[in-house]
Amino acid sequence: MDTKETAKEAAMGLVKGSKGFIKEFKEFISRGNVVDMAVGVIIGGAFTAIVNSLVNDIFNPLLGLITGGTDFSTLSFGFGDAQFMYGSFITAVINFLLVALVLFLVIKVMSKLHRKKEEAPAAPTTKVCPFCKSEISIEATRCPHCTSLLEEEEKKSA
Repeated sequence: MDTKETAKEAAMGLVKGSKGFIKEFKEFISRGNVVDMAVGVIIGGAFTAIVNSLVNDIFNPLLGLITGGTDFSTLSFGFGDAQFMYGSFITAVINFLLVALVLFLVIKVMSKLHRKKEEAPAAPTTKVCPFCKSEISIEATRCPHCTSLLEEEEKKSA
């Protein structure tokens, strides 16, 4: 009978533990940074296809025109039984440099688009009473705190 009760208690503890685990998992998933990361990975996958197409369909043909149609991927040399495909390596390096250039240009354009223009400081709406040093409206001609006439003081200081 003790074995059955122990097994039952263990099963109840497992159920309670799984509820806590599920709750923790829900909290983890609902955090903003996890969702942001997931969106970034998905957009990164789509962006990779765009960059690869730009490199393979635009830049590589231009590079072929510049180099006289040379296909670097076929360059190789043999040494004994080993065949060294150094052209494939050159092609991979060129593709890396082109992808890095495209990413640099895209990031540069994006940062220009997101740059905030500096706003001109707003015109002041208040001034300080020269008599009582209270803050008052910029348009005030008499201080509401000490009732001093402000126009006379402004004329004297000007």
